[in-house]
Amino acid sequence: MAKYIFVTGGVTSSLGKGIFAASLAKLLQARGYRVTIQKFDPYINVDPGTLNPYEHGECYVTEDGAETDLDLGHYERFLNIPTSQANNVTTGRVYQTVINKEREGAYLGKTVQVIPHITDEIKRRMLLLGQTGEYDIVITEIGGTVGDIEALPYIETLRQIRWELEEHDTLVCHLTLIPYLKSAKELKTKPTQHSVKELQTIGVRPDILVCRTEMALTDEMRRKLALFCNVDRDSVIQCLDVDTIYSVPLDMEGEHLDITVLRKLQLTERPSDMTKWRSFVANLRNPQDEIHIGLVGKYIELQDAYKSIHESFIHAGVANTCKVHVEAIHSEYIDEHNVASKLGHLQGILVAPGFGARGIEGKIEAIKFVRENNIPFFGICLGMQCAVIEFGRNVLGLKGAHSTEMNPDTDYPVIDMMESQKKIKNKGGTMRLGAYRCDLQNDSKAFGLYGKEHISERHRHRFEFNNTYLQQYEKAGMLAVGKNPDNNLVEIMEIPSHPYFVGVQFHPELKSTVANPHPLFVGLVKAGLEYKNGVKKTVEVKKAVEA
Repeated sequence: MAKYIFVTGGVTSSLGKGIFAASLAKLLQARGYRVTIQKFDPYINVDPGTLNPYEHGECYVTEDGAETDLDLGHYERFLNIPTSQANNVTTGRVYQTVINKEREGAYLGKTVQVIPHITDEIKRRMLLLGQTGEYDIVITEIGGTVGDIEALPYIETLRQIRWELEEHDTLVCHLTLIPYLKSAKELKTKPTQHSVKELQTIGVRPDILVCRTEMALTDEMRRKLALFCNVDRDSVIQCLDVDTIYSVPLDMEGEHLDITVLRKLQLTERPSDMTKWRSFVANLRNPQDEIHIGLVGKYIELQDAYKSIHESFIHAGVANTCKVHVEAIHSEYIDEHNVASKLGHLQGILVAPGFGARGIEGKIEAIKFVRENNIPFFGICLGMQCAVIEFGRNVLGLKGAHSTEMNPDTDYPVIDMMESQKKIKNKGGTMRLGAYRCDLQNDSKAFGLYGKEHISERHRHRFEFNNTYLQQYEKAGMLAVGKNPDNNLVEIMEIPSHPYFVGVQFHPELKSTVANPHPLFVGLVKAGLEYKNGVKKTVEVKKAVEA
């Protein structure tokens, strides 16, 4: 039977429960244990698919097509194993299931209540992955903050699970904040004490206290926290602010977190192998070169809106022993007059995915500039569609070419809604979602980067390239080098005459991990380095001639 670890948060939200859970999972995985992580979110949306990125960051899509919380991206990037719909549960999904059961008569006329019906459904989902036999340890991150009204059913369910299972089969890690008052030059433990008190009031006693802090805890503070929060002295874990999230597992290892967890769960302390992870962090901190890549999008004010893209650049940078400086550029403020000043100093650009007409013309203008100036380009989903529109307008002469998403009445609908989407009315969970196959042409850049002909990538879209125009595009030099073998849908567009001009309909950022950086990101960074060195050589030659 699997062991269950629960991660709760106190004092404030956004403490980093997801990173902590992923770091703990990585340490346990490094000791040979089969680990998975699940996230329970207390909001009433059925999933994050219809949420604005400003509200909740990016929507992370799993292999099976679930639209989930961005923390699942951290889980996959750290563990290098896929998650699924079962790994992300919301209050909305729980209530939807219970209400549907009530309508079917499943409760035999009983009054349906939060306890036991809602908590029973939460409990069923919390224990589900552990009952498959695929995992030794299941880590459950409970979203929100202890004391929030919407989080209460989850904490109550946690209490019931601890009461029902054997003592050493469950463990609670409580992540909390130790604020530092600069004026007094002092760390304060009182908020943590009150947070634990709040948790104990609901009937849950934490086994391990994880303290987020910007200053190191003294031995006296650890002793005080252990005494007043009723935990062992070695169960007070310091979690200092770090320069990269990828060092958190190593810092937690230094605090002997994994050893403490295994002891409390009565599991064998197997040998640990974090060699590859240490090497990754060392290479990340000691790059041999650097480049600047522009991220052109319309949600740039919130970095979490493009979280997986940012992390993919980190992975690709390490693979190229290079520091990638990502410069966020708002597409709404790009036009033909300022595009050169905004993009001219960059060694490459990525045009981000998104929905809607806002900022679309700025993306198209940016693509025109880098296409004409041989600057490496990578377009994802809407970014690829914008590249198709730009090429249609400025190379093929299709004046006003557009996507029917933005202009339903365009004379040249080079991007159009998929046939399977045209009769769909509901917005939630109805796009083309999840993993689909793609076959590559063996003379393409994509094939050279992947090193194989058949690939599978994750999708989230309603619109596609209009194959009516394919012959015109290919004749003019933009080739469809990747297609879905089942419906001939265009997945990858390239311009072979350009140093690096690649647009993809799928979302490669969702499959990039520490262990396996995504080849298309690795290719963009490599092309950026080559572009940088080419420009440098040209400048040197020019100076030599002038001298």
